[in-house]
Amino acid sequence: MNTPTALIQSLYAAFGRGDVEALLAACTDDVDWHMLGSLDLPYIGKFQGKAALLRWFGWVAEFDDIQVFEPREFFAGDDHVTVLGWERTRAKPGGGLFETPWVHLFTLRDGQVARFVGLYDTAAAEAARRVKA
Repeated sequence: MNTPTALIQSLYAAFGRGDVEALLAACTDDVDWHMLGSLDLPYIGKFQGKAALLRWFGWVAEFDDIQVFEPREFFAGDDHVTVLGWERTRAKPGGGLFETPWVHLFTLRDGQVARFVGLYDTAAAEAARRVKA
């Protein structure tokens, strides 16, 4: 049986290899996905369902060139996993580089992700977007 931590670790592995289909398959049909922040970017906000989540992953790829993405610590319960991590990303457009710690909160239902909340340093990301390469 997969543990909650193993499931979430498999999702990060799928993200790392660009396997969006595997990510979507691990989510409930009514997945509730939130990316919190102050930036005016399409991927900041609340997204409901797999179709919206597919668009979300597309927007992340369009606006962020993620160079290093490291989930570092996992804290799990029976139906949730909290992950602390770090990333280095080149902002598109703009070309500035930013580094930020992040926090991801996953809520599980019947072995799938039903809810996600993500937070990162949007001030660092915003400053990188103002840089002209």
